[in-house]
Amino acid sequence: MHQALLVPEVLLDIFAYVNTIPSTQTTSTQKLLAALARTCKIFYEPAMDLLWTEIHELEPLLGCVTRLHPLIYRSRGTTWRDDFISWAKGVEPLSAHEAHQFLRHSSRIRTLNIQSDDPHLLSVISTDACVFPRLRSLSLSTTYLDLILPHTLHQCHLLTVNEGLQSLVPRCIALEQLRIYPQMRNGGSMAYELSLLCDRIRWCTRLVTLSCPMLDSTTWKDLSYVPTLLKLEIDQGYPYNDSPSLSEQDIVNLSFLNITSLSFRRLDDGAEIITIIQHSQFPSLKEFKFEAKYLISGEAERLFHALSRCKACQTLEKISICLFDEYFPEPQDVETLTPIPHFLCFTQLRTLQLMCYNSYIYLDNELLSQAMSSWPHIHTLEINDSGDHVPSSEVSLRGLFTALGLCPQLHRLRVPINLATIDIDPDAEPIQHTSLRSLILETSESEIADAETLARIISAWLPCVDRVHSMYGSWDEVNKHLKSLTAATALYVAGAS
Repeated sequence: MHQALLVPEVLLDIFAYVNTIPSTQTTSTQKLLAALARTCKIFYEPAMDLLWTEIHELEPLLGCVTRLHPLIYRSRGTTWRDDFISWAKGVEPLSAHEAHQFLRHSSRIRTLNIQSDDPHLLSVISTDACVFPRLRSLSLSTTYLDLILPHTLHQCHLLTVNEGLQSLVPRCIALEQLRIYPQMRNGGSMAYELSLLCDRIRWCTRLVTLSCPMLDSTTWKDLSYVPTLLKLEIDQGYPYNDSPSLSEQDIVNLSFLNITSLSFRRLDDGAEIITIIQHSQFPSLKEFKFEAKYLISGEAERLFHALSRCKACQTLEKISICLFDEYFPEPQDVETLTPIPHFLCFTQLRTLQLMCYNSYIYLDNELLSQAMSSWPHIHTLEINDSGDHVPSSEVSLRGLFTALGLCPQLHRLRVPINLATIDIDPDAEPIQHTSLRSLILETSESEIADAETLARIISAWLPCVDRVHSMYGSWDEVNKHLKSLTAATALYVAGAS
């Protein structure tokens, strides 16, 4: 064997490369690592460490138990049965000797995902034992928490909420990332489970990332004092569709000093969340996402105003707001929303995405130009409202191109536009915008009267746009002419070269 392979650092680099080789139909990465482990004693330890780094379900470990091996693995190949319950039902728990077989490689595991919820086979193992001493990332139900939780755990995704949460804080002192999104309800009191959740989270004082259902006011207050917290995501969706009541007196003057990402998903009623934003400061915030069902215009305007007052004017780079309910009936009287003036203060803004299905987002030439001059770093601007249900857009073609000249870095644009009249001279010298790649313009099909002229203008002013997309209007004729112009330009360039 070459002497270089006796150098541990060289050997680890080679094996790490092997671990990145994509699996094929005939050879998997696991088979390659297993073959290396069988080659010689020097290869064994580093190859086995990589082979057992990430494990899905407990079957690979249980397969090390002589008695269970034929129950788990089929006669051919090395695939264990998909249904843990089907083979484990009625099987006797591990003996003390078999527990040692089960734990043979457990110290190598860094990432573990467990979907099954039947721990009876492991009853012989003491809850004081450190079963996975090097584990850093864990996804499981709380049924296994007492058995598995190591002090080294950095990432945890819990699939259930129950009394097992009591083990979370005292044993996981290094916990940095916590996701709690139960997949299904197993009975019990929803209010009780949420109470357990809030009680445990408030003691996680080293969290960097937290994703969970809605929290109560006391937990919000406690989290505002966690200096390490950078990312917070609240999901009010199934199964926790009833959020805890928030006491406004407990959420006054909260300051989340270091949070850079704040996200609210699947909200039924955004009123209490808006109250939290109104009474909080996020001076380091870079990304804000808000997803809710239909909000009345007054509540939506409260949200826009609250966001503009949260002390993030010099830091906020991305805003994504979606007010969308696919089951809500078509609006009779479309409400007008004015978010743009509230967001002009965010001078570092790079992405703005607004989707308001049952509302009309007001935008005209002057406001669009003001926005572009306020956001010199804007990269993506998407405004999507009720389309056919809204009044005709106040943005003209000239207003659009004037605004584009103020944002040289814009790469993606989606806005409603009024093409009742083409107010750009197609023969005038164009001011080209060479960064824009994706253009989505919403207009009614009846407004596109002269498709060829419109295509000439777009081709001249936006040389990197070869197609205009739209959800409501039809740009087929314009795109047909654009395709011809693009092909002609390519031939001219090829001939000149």
